[in-house]
Amino acid sequence: MKLPKKQILKHCQTILDSIADAVFTVDLDLRITSFNKGSEKVTGIPREEAIGKPCFEILKTSMCKKNCLIKQTIKEQKPIVNMPVYILRPDKKRIPISVTTALLKDPKGKIIGGVETFRDLTIVDKLRKALRKQHSFDDIVSKSGKMLHLFSILPQIAESNSTVLITGASGTGKELFARAIHNNSQKKKGPFIAINCGALPDTLCEAELFGYKAGAFTDAKKDKPGRFALAQNGTIFLDEIGDISKAVQVRLLRVLENKVYEPLGSTKTITTNARVIAATHQNLEKLVEKGEFREDLYFRVNIIKLSLPPLLDRKEDIPVLVDHFIDQFNHLTNREIVALSQNALAAIMLHDWPGNVRELENAIEHAFVLCRGDMIRLHNLPDRMVPKSDSLLISTGRTLKEIEKHAIEQALEKNEWKKMATARELGIDKNTLRRKINRLGIS
Repeated sequence: MKLPKKQILKHCQTILDSIADAVFTVDLDLRITSFNKGSEKVTGIPREEAIGKPCFEILKTSMCKKNCLIKQTIKEQKPIVNMPVYILRPDKKRIPISVTTALLKDPKGKIIGGVETFRDLTIVDKLRKALRKQHSFDDIVSKSGKMLHLFSILPQIAESNSTVLITGASGTGKELFARAIHNNSQKKKGPFIAINCGALPDTLCEAELFGYKAGAFTDAKKDKPGRFALAQNGTIFLDEIGDISKAVQVRLLRVLENKVYEPLGSTKTITTNARVIAATHQNLEKLVEKGEFREDLYFRVNIIKLSLPPLLDRKEDIPVLVDHFIDQFNHLTNREIVALSQNALAAIMLHDWPGNVRELENAIEHAFVLCRGDMIRLHNLPDRMVPKSDSLLISTGRTLKEIEKHAIEQALEKNEWKKMATARELGIDKNTLRRKINRLGIS
């Protein structure tokens, strides 16, 4: 028996109301034709008020004005899956939601509108922030096994007063680790004094470290305390210790062994209780073999050693770090950027990050300057990170590894598996491409 149209519509509404997620439909003019209880709950707007209104007046999402998702679906006839946006409720609350869209067709297959499903991510957002706290130590965030191991031993390292050597490429976060150790140590109420030894010439480095008395050299008009004096009762961080000269190495060795030093031009011995944390991007063992770094000083600074892996070896950290930097720059700039688009995420997963975490932070800051919406897109990233083809135009719902693998496979197929041409198109080195092919199991 064929049911009357009103009864069919009533049944449909009952089915829609039974769905926990918010669901509504629109016609080709983007006016709402149905609005379930889930939609009422999330938006705070009753069904009677929503029906017949343009969807952008009801939802007021962060993308409604310029990049309406359901309009884009109807125009391009392609669904959108789990797009993160915000809606603004009548009570002025901003609610994070995840939007999925699809086409609405009549029995003959003609497009008559669109359907949008969205889910309140408030609880998920809270859980994500709580999970990030579990994967962080001070201002350092990571989910990499290597980094989490370092997090697990940092409290014990912080409790001791032993000298620490932090190694790792430039931009891996050596100073962040040094600050984290200081902030969790018994000297946390004291000063944290940092000095980049590699940025100073020999004579200036010595003066900066130990200070000088008036008349010690031509421009020494008055006494000046050195960094060790400023770090009294606290921590001194000697960055790029591998770059200091032999003469400064001798004086530094005495400080580490006897906890005393003399300012330039002074005969008075000063005692220091500053904890020393050193860092370098160089291989000190090789410098010792070459005679460029004193072996006795090496053993003095290498009591506890932390080796930080490059970002290339912990790409699983990229989404966590991106979230962290987005939150950070949202706070600093009073913006409300939600996330990276799928293509932007794919692009940064392809990048090798020679500048490591610092380069990633700078890239997100660059994107904040150029982004005019609430989502960072491919064209907002620095040019060096944007591939030279559209091989990153992929479907949503993939893992990070699948995103990178898919992009490389598409580029390889397009270039008939010629690695040099593929590398040029992706904007990466040929050797880098070969390593990625092996790591991702592409054959």
